[in-house]
Amino acid sequence: MKLSARNVLPGRIVEIVTGAVTSHVRIDVGGSVVTSAITNAAVEELGLTVGGEAYAVIKASDVMIGTD
Repeated sequence: MKLSARNVLPGRIVEIVTGAVTSHVRIDVGGSVVTSAITNAAVEELGLTVGGEAYAVIKASDVMIGTD
């Protein structure tokens, strides 16, 4: 797999919450959990299952930070 993104975090899937069209996939990447919303079709095509290994690939032009 070759990607232009430089933030590729290996991890393990800890939860998949399936909705009508999209699923929320939660990946533990070394003690922190990253959540991604992807289509149900993508979950099926990628063969994602809880306990399986996956990569969180992050490519963004903006990262927003907020405080109280």
